[in-house]
Amino acid sequence: MEASAGHWQAPSVIERGLYEARLRDDWLTYYDLVADADLYLPQPRHQADADPEVTIFRPYWDERMRAACLAVHTAGMLPTPVEDPVFVIRNLGWFARVWEPGDPAYLVVNPGSPCEGFLAATPEGRARWRHHFEKSERPVGLAHDVVHTLEIGGPRQGQVAFGLAVGAQLFVQNGQFWNAMANHGDGYRKEREQLDQWWGVTSREEWVRTQERLLRADMVSGVWEFVLGLRHSLARDFAGTVSADHWREAAERMMRLRAEEAAEPRLTPDGVTRGRAASPSYLAAEVEGVHRLIGRITRYEARFRADGLLREGAYIRSVEAWDYGRASAMARWGLAARYCTLPEAEAAVIRAGRLVQVNYRSWADFSAGYALGRCLHFDEEEFGEWYDKTLRTHRALTTGLTSPWLTIPWN
Repeated sequence: MEASAGHWQAPSVIERGLYEARLRDDWLTYYDLVADADLYLPQPRHQADADPEVTIFRPYWDERMRAACLAVHTAGMLPTPVEDPVFVIRNLGWFARVWEPGDPAYLVVNPGSPCEGFLAATPEGRARWRHHFEKSERPVGLAHDVVHTLEIGGPRQGQVAFGLAVGAQLFVQNGQFWNAMANHGDGYRKEREQLDQWWGVTSREEWVRTQERLLRADMVSGVWEFVLGLRHSLARDFAGTVSADHWREAAERMMRLRAEEAAEPRLTPDGVTRGRAASPSYLAAEVEGVHRLIGRITRYEARFRADGLLREGAYIRSVEAWDYGRASAMARWGLAARYCTLPEAEAAVIRAGRLVQVNYRSWADFSAGYALGRCLHFDEEEFGEWYDKTLRTHRALTTGLTSPWLTIPWN
């Protein structure tokens, strides 16, 4: 089949490559690009829910080829998520392996579009699929830790785009479009599995509760926010840098004062209520834990400065950014898993963006808060894989020419 004449604005780099290969009649490159791509296959919702391990083919009849065909889409060509059908991700190697006699005559990539390709499913054709897949030199899908933008079909400016940029760390890290509001992610089944595994979310009700907690920054540790907020108050009071020793001493005084206040009797509508005094050993352990936390934060900030994640002389005021970034992502995950609608996801994304603008001063300020929250939770001061991933994503978003952190104004 010949590509249509004239210029076509492809949604992303994936479809642009397929389109240009067709224009050149370069089918070797076309097959290579298909072998490198995630291929989204529609599935009936009831089937995906009833038996997630089974994938079925729903062919259509193509008058041009006079044959039954099976349609797949690349990531930039996916429709807006609806209740039914849903999509699962497969690759060209998988299709070569599972195709059986009696299955459709063609696998059709992005049917009806200028980058459409009919891949013959004869034994020789399937051997060709397998050959191109096996010689691929990189994992299937878009490269990780690179800013990928939907040029058509995804917002690039405005409130929704800003809110999506708040969640960009997770999608850049995972090799997905930062601005795919109508998100299919890793496919319906995988998105549901991941929400269950990482968040314990298995229903719309659980998604709503989790989304709201993240938007309220209710999942970050209150102890982290206490020590960071205390240092910020000290810095304003003394108009200068707060040493770690001064910070520890102030934190201990505050904790002991709070413990004394909690032990005092209180007058309530029900009468006088006895206070609850913490044991000396319990209070000592709490103070020691806060001292260690201050040390960890100090060391992380020093490493952040050395690696360019935090400017010299700056400090982090809050890690609520970590919840706001995940709130933006949770909206998209909920849509991909069909736990919410597109308008609900958009509303959550916009709200996350507004909260970030109120609580942070710049993308750099936001990124540092997000990075510290993520490292405190996952990295355990190993400066290992979790830290490296966070740093790579930060660098991609602060240097990539198409990064929303460089193209979307803060205010």
